[in-house]
Amino acid sequence: MPVLPDDSSLAEDMSGKGAEMDIAVLGMGRMGSALAGRLLDGGHQVTVWNRSRGKAGQVVSAGAQEAATVTDAVREADVVITLLANDDAVRAVGLGELRGSISGQAIYVNASTVSAALNSQLAEAFPGHFLALLVLGSPDSVRVGQAVYLAGGDASIADRLAPVMSSLSASIHRYATPSLATTAKLASNLLLLSQIAGLAESFAVGRSGGLSDEQLRELLGSSPMVAPGIRNRFEAVLTGPQDGWWTTVLGAKDAGLAIQLAQAANVELPEAEAVKRLYDQAAASGFDHADIAAVTDLYRRPATTTR
Repeated sequence: MPVLPDDSSLAEDMSGKGAEMDIAVLGMGRMGSALAGRLLDGGHQVTVWNRSRGKAGQVVSAGAQEAATVTDAVREADVVITLLANDDAVRAVGLGELRGSISGQAIYVNASTVSAALNSQLAEAFPGHFLALLVLGSPDSVRVGQAVYLAGGDASIADRLAPVMSSLSASIHRYATPSLATTAKLASNLLLLSQIAGLAESFAVGRSGGLSDEQLRELLGSSPMVAPGIRNRFEAVLTGPQDGWWTTVLGAKDAGLAIQLAQAANVELPEAEAVKRLYDQAAASGFDHADIAAVTDLYRRPATTTR
């Protein structure tokens, strides 16, 4: 799939400021903060907003402006990006205060992982001014420009965002519609969630047969059986939850979105159903704010409590 072109003249036509654009980022979770920081590094003017105050300190220190309301954040923006937790949050902001405040020439970009149906609804609500831009990668990869982005929408809209895209990453995949980009994101997330659960169960089998954590590390730590995409969580799954960014609640949510998408096409996903139950169970067991690697604790608890 082609990489978006770097055509700064398109932004100049839009804002008269060459490659520099005024960008509002709504949602200051770990991913939103990382994306705002990356845009600041790219020379853009960034205004941020979060429903609860106090989460934007790092990006404000780096040069961003913090707005008290969505209206204040988007009023002068060339581009507005939402990076929020779920469908309800995006719907409330995107179809609420944002819709009534955004400039008629501005582009609305939703980078949140939501249902394909909602991204299609947003495209209808902002005709000619909407793009879905889903992120594959960690906040750290976003900060250093190594994340992969899935851009879904009209090519002319994506072209107008070339200065933003070139600031974010060289790895931008284009899709003709927001729904297709969302589908690509959900397919990717489901695969990762399944692999994490599979790794946790593999460790559980090893421990059940008497293998130590060191032996499991030696066996699988560099094994081609372990996909590259989950190697950054290998130790967390092996030894217990560590610091992460994708919570079990969000993991269960994304698995549910994948299941819904398949069911709409009359396709059943029994493995995905089981994966969703695992992450729901982890969240209900006190790991709702922990990284998805915390699913491993479901397999460690019986061993630690049995006398």
